Amino acid sequence: MEFFEVVKKRRSIRKYQKKKIPEEYVEKILEAAFYSPSSRNRRPWHFVVVDEEGLIKKLAQTRPALEFLETAPLAIVVCGDEEISSAWVFDASIAAEHIQLAATALGLGTCWGHVLERMHNKEKSAEDYVRELLGIPEHIRVLCIIGIGYPAEEKPSHSEKEVMWGRVHRNRFGNSWKMK
Repeated sequence: MEFFEVVKKRRSIRKYQKKKIPEEYVEKILEAAFYSPSSRNRRPWHFVVVDEEGLIKKLAQTRPALEFLETAPLAIVVCGDEEISSAWVFDASIAAEHIQLAATALGLGTCWGHVLERMHNKEKSAEDYVRELLGIPEHIRVLCIIGIGYPAEEKPSHSEKEVMWGRVHRNRFGNSWKMK
């Protein structure tokens, strides 16, 4: 798939077919994540690949917004080591988007499930819940969980109508990019 087609096609897919993702696809997706840029090339990422159905169902209980994981045959927990880089959130976010674009290019659907600074329940953060569930060390922070699978729902590609030229400024805020 051509790059701009991939970008337009990438949508949040929350329903997946019960079909296993080939291991070579998972490796290609992870490879794309490792090609993402990072602050000072520190590469603070860690990825927990979860393909065990029971464990994915527990991840779906992290918070209500992650219930879509219930049907995902694959989840990738995107983390960052705050001891390696204070910019881990940004670096891990870029890697997470590379994961989503690579999966789209392979014909898969994805959805980002936010974990950082969210709550599992009144007493426990979503991050602590995931950390305990997967045995993630304290200094490794949990950014998000990306559900991945063959789509069981269709969404249209993005269109040029969504391009917000009014939010693009030339040289100074308020100077329109598109001259009339």
